[in-house]
Amino acid sequence: MVQKAKILLVDDRPENLLALEAILSALDQTLVRASSGEEALKALLTDDFAVILLDVQMPGMDGFETAAHIKRRERTRDIPIIFLTAINHGPHHTFRGYAAGAVDYISKPFDPWVLRAKVSVFVELYMKNCQLREQAALLRLQLEGGESPEQNGAAVRESPGLLAELSARLAAVEEQAEALSKQLDDESADAAAVATAAHLERKLTGLRRALDALEPGAS
Repeated sequence: MVQKAKILLVDDRPENLLALEAILSALDQTLVRASSGEEALKALLTDDFAVILLDVQMPGMDGFETAAHIKRRERTRDIPIIFLTAINHGPHHTFRGYAAGAVDYISKPFDPWVLRAKVSVFVELYMKNCQLREQAALLRLQLEGGESPEQNGAAVRESPGLLAELSARLAAVEEQAEALSKQLDDESADAAAVATAAHLERKLTGLRRALDALEPGAS
């Protein structure tokens, strides 16, 4: 069973959190509420999230300060942040959001369809990365048994069933990643999403080369 991705919703107003849940429920992922920046940072200590929807105007620690803390932590610095704001102070205000590490900056009231589409892209990227890590972990486990790279490779070659399974699972991830990249190109998606997808494809290429090198007859 594929584990659902977690999406962190941060807003000090319960009605806004309820509205976000209503919009994103169709994605069938795990939605986690946080009513303050402090609460969001606590949630990020223990859970991994595909994307964070972060309100800018909050009492105490506002969205900009919360984002700064998130980006300073090694564990959370790469999580995409989408800023949500009910006010628009012009280009300077928007620039501050991007400078704080946001991948997008959306003014309220926003189009539910647009928000859901943007979030779904980052959820898909997160899921593909999770699948890639699983394939890499399986391969590492097989390679750790021998005393040398040559012995490790021979051990995997002696298990053709496992090698075939790894290759098939990787092929499925490669196919999904390629389809996602084409979708991003067609929709002129955010530069951050396109860059993340390209990074994922580079990782997949490296893993494919490693698997191909283990095939019988490979030099």
